Amino acid sequence: MGKIKVVLFFFVLILLSQTAFGQNRYAVHFKFKPQESFTLSNPFEYLTAGAIDRRTNQNIPIDSLDLPVSQKYIDGIKPFTQEILFKSQWMNAAIVVANEIEVGNIQSLPFVDKVVLAAPGFNPSGRMDNRSNDRTGLKLSLKFRSKKVNTPFDFQNELLGIQNMHEMGFKGKGITVAVFDAGFPGVDNIPALSHLFTNNQIIGSKDFVHTWNDNVFTKNQHGTNVLSLIASDDPQLLLAGAPEANYILCITEEVSTEYRIEEYNWVKAAEYADSLGVDIINSSLGYLDFDDKTMDYTADSLDGETAIITKGATIAANKGILVITSAGNYGSKGMSSLTAPADAKGVLSIGAVQDNLQMAGFSSQGPTADGRIKPELSTYGVGVYLLRPDGSLSRSNGTSFSAPQIAALAAGLWGARPEWSKDELIDNLIKGATMSDQPDNFVGYGIPNFTKSYYGEILEIVNVEKELEWKVYPNPLEGHDLSILFGDQLVGEFALYDLSGRNIYKRQVQRLSNREAFQVNLPGLISGIYVVEMQSGRDLKNTKLIKR
Repeated sequence: MGKIKVVLFFFVLILLSQTAFGQNRYAVHFKFKPQESFTLSNPFEYLTAGAIDRRTNQNIPIDSLDLPVSQKYIDGIKPFTQEILFKSQWMNAAIVVANEIEVGNIQSLPFVDKVVLAAPGFNPSGRMDNRSNDRTGLKLSLKFRSKKVNTPFDFQNELLGIQNMHEMGFKGKGITVAVFDAGFPGVDNIPALSHLFTNNQIIGSKDFVHTWNDNVFTKNQHGTNVLSLIASDDPQLLLAGAPEANYILCITEEVSTEYRIEEYNWVKAAEYADSLGVDIINSSLGYLDFDDKTMDYTADSLDGETAIITKGATIAANKGILVITSAGNYGSKGMSSLTAPADAKGVLSIGAVQDNLQMAGFSSQGPTADGRIKPELSTYGVGVYLLRPDGSLSRSNGTSFSAPQIAALAAGLWGARPEWSKDELIDNLIKGATMSDQPDNFVGYGIPNFTKSYYGEILEIVNVEKELEWKVYPNPLEGHDLSILFGDQLVGEFALYDLSGRNIYKRQVQRLSNREAFQVNLPGLISGIYVVEMQSGRDLKNTKLIKR
């Protein structure tokens, strides 16, 4: 009997120790970013060609945020962790599983800036909870519709000019859209989405909640509903705006709980999408209050600089990615009722309107804490037609379902105007909206329209055509022969510089007609990023050139 008591005593001690020193998830932020082998001058060692192409096309410099987290820092914290889940170069941080004693050891390391609790506990491999969470808007009230009359989705498409966009031949081809959500069950079996598999249009997928899960076509149906509003291709059931775009599907939302780990998941997903050359991120997710009340954001926190997910969205925007996010469903709170990352700068936050084109009562409102108008745009969000995981048509409410409609419009418009930068795309979407000259904090600049955004003012059309006279191709350059269409002179001066400003090559070039491109041969040019400068008459232009 005495031995049994001793065994029970030690068993209780073990349980108490596990409770006192339980494994939680923490974000370890580092002070610096020393590099042993990577440099800004050779980004091909740590960025993909797609990521570099977007930066080059929009004249966005490679910076320290693009560099990986220091491996020696990761090696330094590893002995004090149970597991390192992932690293974030944008946050210069690592997400780890550790107990309180280990966290104390990590905090004492000289290169560690801070250690932040991201979420209590840790789901061991294989355990996934598919419950929904009311506050994130993932608990849906879907109205099943088995019969329909004359394509009921026409109204939501007509608001945005989707039919005109399709008639002009623009359906998102050449654009890559990432969808961040809670799961995509049924997507691989829905007939209206089968083209995504037949044509290999899903170029990447990853679960950032349960990192061991290789199948994103599971979990919560919210992501399926959202994706259908961008990619569905059934003219009789549901025809979305961008069925010809490529897609990246990421699970970032942990629906059974609500902690800041989901914000870090989102940022890591954005880095992953960036690496695949994404153009547009649709995020029908928002964060304001959490299961741990010390993590809650207030209206003052929504200033475009505070929330982790907002910082990540801003970085993505600065990398030339169009981030489209739902404004939130906290409209009952009144003014300044946004959810993060809708407060981010350089993104499009999307509100919801009813069929009378007035703001839906649930739609979150601006302004941000620093006084900026939000949302930027709005569209139909009450009784939106979308697809269920079984492929049937349903209706639902929420800014979650307004945002993807705008994402589809943006994909088609950017495919039609590939010369536009991300900021120019946003500017033209806003200029083509119904309240562009009288915005407010209820519906922003109003409802955008493809035709108005595509054509704009007559003067803008002239400027676009003139801009097309400057073209350096192929870019990226894989061979030796470069063509330059520029100016109206027959003679020009060509120069090539590296990123430090050192002249690599300079010569006079000629052509027989100003309708032809100048030809330059560049034998022996090594891989890297360069600056092409061309002068013809009084005109001078320069742009970045990638040599592969």
